[in-house]
Amino acid sequence: MIAAVVTTIAEPTASLTKLAGSLASGGHRLTVVGDAKGPASFALPGSDFFSLADQQKMSFVLSAVLPVGHYTRKNIGYLCAMRKSPESIYETDDDNAPLESWTIRELTATVRQVRVDGWLNVYKYFTNEFIWPRGLPLDQVRNGVHTPADSHGALQGVEAPIQQGLADNSPDVDAVWRLLHDKPITFDRRPSVCLRPGTWCPFNSQSTWWWPQAYPLMYLPSFCSFRMTDIWRSFVAQRCLWEMGYGVVFHAAEVYQERNPHDLMKDFEAEIPGYRGNQAFVDVLADTSLKPGVGNALDNLVHCYERLIEAGFFPDKEMELVRAWAQDIEPLMSSFDCSE
Repeated sequence: MIAAVVTTIAEPTASLTKLAGSLASGGHRLTVVGDAKGPASFALPGSDFFSLADQQKMSFVLSAVLPVGHYTRKNIGYLCAMRKSPESIYETDDDNAPLESWTIRELTATVRQVRVDGWLNVYKYFTNEFIWPRGLPLDQVRNGVHTPADSHGALQGVEAPIQQGLADNSPDVDAVWRLLHDKPITFDRRPSVCLRPGTWCPFNSQSTWWWPQAYPLMYLPSFCSFRMTDIWRSFVAQRCLWEMGYGVVFHAAEVYQERNPHDLMKDFEAEIPGYRGNQAFVDVLADTSLKPGVGNALDNLVHCYERLIEAGFFPDKEMELVRAWAQDIEPLMSSFDCSE
């Protein structure tokens, strides 16, 4: 059984209706997390809805301290999903509809492996368009133009406990790209790629697969910009993955995004901490000493946030949430076999 998680302040969207149907056909269910705004109930067959009132009655420590009116309510959805001991967790947003090619992913993915020292623009492996993922430093957008993955290297199976699927039509990009180039994009159906340790590329929370080895790394930080929470999480997760001997896998598009309305100038303002600080953020992580092995994922996550708070990327109050997450997830992880 897999679990899917989404947070929303809207009534059931066409995208979520389609996803819930795709999940139900295989005996899987969708976990929907509400907030202060939005419906008190959620009439979508195949889904389990948790209103803000429901969440505040839960025994999770995080429920009492997590900010209200924030995307990171999704953290509660992750914990609710983990209580069912799923084989994997798929997270997405309410404006992403599964394509016909959408399928339940496996821990072992068939990929071509890629390694560079530093930043890589993974979108260049799936399109010849001038485009980059949200979170890639702006001084890197014209770099990292590598030979497409389908022109060299043998396909091989690798274990990958974090896998990102791209999105057609309105992919995940920053406000600079939208302000300058905004247009529909359809990615090529090229082979998946695995970024080996040492290679940085942001990934988002819009169509992402997680396996138990990486469940502790799902934590979304609250005391940062909404436009940075999943991006900065992705950097922490990658750094911790490297200590397990894993890299992040990227797949060709598996969803079609009909993007919800956005104020692009507000997005731009919210992304300024990333434009100015993403390189320094990963420099702190690269300089952080972590413990090797899958069993140390949670301790490593906590240590990464300790270092990032010391460096000024988060206020001290973020640590209260990190420790609450650790307290909640530790007993849940005992139901999973994450041995190496």
